[in-house]
Amino acid sequence: MMKNKPRFVFFGSPHYAEIVLAKLIEKGYKPELVVCNPDRPAGRKRIITPPETKVLAERHGIEVLQPEKINSPINWAINWQDIDFSVVAAYGQIIPLEVIELPRLGTLGLHPSWLPKYRGPSPIKSVILNGERWTAATIYQMDEGMDSGPTLWGKPIEIKEGESAKELGERLWKEEAEGLVSILPAFLAEKLEERPQNHELATYTKMFETKDGEVDMEKDAPIEIYRKILALAEEPGVYTLNFPSREGKRVKLLEAKYRNSEVIVKKIKPEGKREITL
Repeated sequence: MMKNKPRFVFFGSPHYAEIVLAKLIEKGYKPELVVCNPDRPAGRKRIITPPETKVLAERHGIEVLQPEKINSPINWAINWQDIDFSVVAAYGQIIPLEVIELPRLGTLGLHPSWLPKYRGPSPIKSVILNGERWTAATIYQMDEGMDSGPTLWGKPIEIKEGESAKELGERLWKEEAEGLVSILPAFLAEKLEERPQNHELATYTKMFETKDGEVDMEKDAPIEIYRKILALAEEPGVYTLNFPSREGKRVKLLEAKYRNSEVIVKKIKPEGKREITL
């Protein structure tokens, strides 16, 4: 446990953010406040469900704030003059520069790519879609741009053959969590070197929509279908309207293998029916 505990605010909502928050708490870094999204309907029954970071925070007696949108000026029940830094991990909202700069040491952003490549909301899915063999976990000092601030720490991560976005995400965010707790002592002592990004090399990702998951089993290249299943099957989903022997019906593609330049679909879910293992 730390002798002089820093005071910080944690921004993050989903499971990946929970991985980071859990590691911070485990290592004795307990935030003053967790900021996450409001409770939302989830699952087929649309049950109102709290973000996973909220559940974890309340279990540890940490105050939780769930703004629909962060507005400036910010007027929360904490004294920002006493806050050393903030951490942003998979929060899902644009945080105003005024809020980023409120803590004494600014705000640390965690991003699962080798910045400046794959900035934006979906780096994990995008590297798989593009057939990359390597990606990275990166920690940077946030500024007014999108994932554009100077980097403080990074670790290259090899993408395993056949690894899905979900599997890669689990590995990357565990590395982010380990990296964060490893650099915090030097960061708090203001001894970390900042490395400006080369903005000319920046690439950007987008939010994927339902239409991005459509594949044509006859026209699309097998490797493209395979990568799309790895990247998008969990969310927003991959589907086709011309699956063999089921033409004209919407069929979700859930799992596949790639062998001898062919995509072999292993699991499907026809619309309105149960999953089928082929």
